[in-house]
Formats: sequence, structure tokens, C-alpha cells
Amino acid sequence: MPWKNQGGGPWSSGPKGPWGSGPQPTGPRPPDLEDLLRRGQDRLQQMLPGGYFSGMGIALILIGALAIWGLSGFFRVQPDELGVVLRFGKHVRDVGPGLRYHLPYPIETVLLPKALRVSTVNIGMTLIDDPARRGRTMRDVPEESLMLTGDENIVDVDFTVLWRIKPDGVGDYLFNIQNPEGTVKAVAESAMREVVGRGEIQPILTGARTTIEQNVQTLMQKTLDKYNSGILIQQVQMQKVDPPAQVIDSFRDVQAARADLERLQNEAQTYANRVLPDARGRAAQIVQVAEGYKEQAIAEAKGQSARFLKVYDEYKKAPGVTRERIYLETMEKILGQSDKLIYDGGPSQGVVPYLPLSELTTRRAPPATTTQSHPQSTPSHPQSGSTR
Repeated sequence: MPWKNQGGGPWSSGPKGPWGSGPQPTGPRPPDLEDLLRRGQDRLQQMLPGGYFSGMGIALILIGALAIWGLSGFFRVQPDELGVVLRFGKHVRDVGPGLRYHLPYPIETVLLPKALRVSTVNIGMTLIDDPARRGRTMRDVPEESLMLTGDENIVDVDFTVLWRIKPDGVGDYLFNIQNPEGTVKAVAESAMREVVGRGEIQPILTGARTTIEQNVQTLMQKTLDKYNSGILIQQVQMQKVDPPAQVIDSFRDVQAARADLERLQNEAQTYANRVLPDARGRAAQIVQVAEGYKEQAIAEAKGQSARFLKVYDEYKKAPGVTRERIYLETMEKILGQSDKLIYDGGPSQGVVPYLPLSELTTRRAPPATTTQSHPQSTPSHPQSGSTR
């Protein structure tokens, strides 16, 4: 391309060609740093009487430096932090959230641990970045979660530990342990392996989770207190407790069979609870009826024996009269409810043409007495017959 089209050559004042310095900016140029420093030094020299190295200038410089050094002691403590002030490396006091002050460095320094925040440690699982889901996902860590039970079975345990710094243990937390999170994780894994190793797999998989969590929390706190770590274990949460993936289907079948067994046992117990009280009630009823019959029979026997004794006493006094009375009472009792027909007639006369005996018996009419005199019979020789 000709130079004339690029602005007239390398020595022209217009835009340069491909071997020139290029186009120059047309707007305001940025300030030069060296120029600013030089102007600042000139103004400071004018403000200090006698220049930099005069007595007054040096004093003002020292006063300004002391003021800046004194103001460097201000610091801010966030709401979840606790300020630990050290004087020549020694712990002297703790300060709460807000704007605070300590003597400037190197006299005093401050440490700001997250003493009021509850931290979380996961064992057996970890969060990793997942580009496919554009976020983070949970991944199992078998070397941390696989544990051996007391009955020589393997169980996969994922759990979470919630911990914080003790209110009175900030100094121990800062100076006695180097890696707090790693220490909590190692102690948690060790305690869980010890507790799981003392039990059997079936309670661990079913109903012993709360007991295991409490035991692990107690054991962790005891171990960390021995270390003087200043850490408080607030809670242990078991997230997943399963057999290894290779045998999980078989374990689920066993658990289903156990659930069926418990269900059938509960149904049988329910039936027994319903039937046994009914049977006990009927048995009690039979016993009570038998007791009543017993009392009744005894009372009747006593009454009859007493009556017999009284009758016997009267009989001894007048045997003939008593015998006649007993005979009459017995006959009255026997014949009192029966139909009686008395016929007094001759041997040649029949009963059928004169009396409808079947109708009298059916109607249960009161006893009737019929007396017929036979012309050939005599009153001194009556014949009587009784039909019952």
C-alpha cells in the first residue's frame, strides 16, 4: 500500500504507516506518575518549615508515623468470630463481635477464629464439582465408610459431625492442635469404627442408630478433651447405613423376611389378646355358675335336712297322726295335678256309651264322679273303679 495513503510517510505528522509509531490518541493524555510524585514532594517541602531534614520536619514526620502506627490497632470482629488478643505471643484476653482495639504491632496481635460458627465434617462422602450438572455432587469414599462389625460383617456407614469451638476453649483450639478439621475427622472415623466393631450388623441396620450416634459423640468428646483441643461435638448424624453394594440385594431380602416375621408375630399376638380374655371370661362365668349351683344345692340340702329333722321330732311325738298326715300330703301331691274319673256301676253296664272319656281327657276338665245304681246290685256291695 503506498505511503501517501497511510498519512505521508514515517516523518509526517499524520497517521503512520506499517513501520511507523501508529496513530496517536486525540483525547486528554493520562497523568504522569513521576510528575505527580514530584509535585507531592514539592508541596510537602513547602509545608515543612526548613525542609525535610529540619528538626520541625522530622518531628512532624515522627508524629504522623506514630499516629498511623497507633491507628493500626483498630480491628473488626465479625458476628461469627471471636477476637483473641495476644501480647508478645501470649493470650491475654478475648473480645466479642464489633469494632475493637489492641495495642499496635508488634506489642499486640489478634487472631480471629470462627468460634461462634458450627462447622460440618463429612465422613464416607465428599462433595465434588460436577460440570454436567453445573454444580456439586456427593461422592462416596469407601476407604472411610467401610467398617467391620462385631459379627464379622462389613457395613457401609456415611455420617456427619457437627462441631464448634468451646466458649472457654479458644486458646486450646488455637495453640494445641494444628489442623482442627483434620483432627475432628480422624477422631470421628476412629470412634465410629470402634462403636460399630462392638455391635452386630442387624441392630446397626435397623433400630440402633440413635444409640450409635450418642456413643460416637461421647467417645469423640472424651478423646478431644484428652487432646485439650477446645472443640465441642454438638451432634453426630448417620446419613446412610447399608451393607456393601455387592450384597445389598440379599440383605434387603433378609430385612423383608424379618419384617414379615414381625408382622405375623404381631397379628398372632393381636389374635391371642382378643381370644384369651374371652376364654377367661367364659371360664370365670362357668366357675361362678358352678359356685352358685354349689351354694344352692348346699342350701337346699340343709333345708331339707332341717325339715326332715323337724318332721322326725313331731313324728316321735305322735307317730300315727304324723304318718297319716304324710300319707295325705303325698297323695295330694301325686293326684293333685291329674284327671280322675270314678265310676260305680254294675258289671253288665259299659262306660263308653255314657261318658266321652277322650274329650274329657283332652279338655282336662275337673274330676267328675258318676254313680249309677244297678237294679240288681245292692247298696251294701258297691263296686268302684278309678281311671287315671
